[in-house]
Amino acid sequence: MDRKTLLGGSPIAVIVRLILLSLVVGIVLSTLGITPQNLFYQLNIILGHLYDMGFKSVEWVLGYIVLGAMVVVPIWLIARAFGLLRRGKKDTEA
Repeated sequence: MDRKTLLGGSPIAVIVRLILLSLVVGIVLSTLGITPQNLFYQLNIILGHLYDMGFKSVEWVLGYIVLGAMVVVPIWLIARAFGLLRRGKKDTEA
């Protein structure tokens, strides 16, 4: 792979396009009141919220699993015990 293929054109042309595009986007963002400090601050807040939501969703799921297990596991144990009793009767009858 050569530089033109890697960059999408000659290196100087790519640099000039990136500078012009950065200038236009910078003007638009500045007009909207977005500064680099503000952008990184908001990004930090968003990442913190996503992190918290991830752990809250795990806590939410685990809570429902424990609640369901309080009913399911005893029923499963009773069913297994009756299944073993039936199997034991069939083995002694044969």
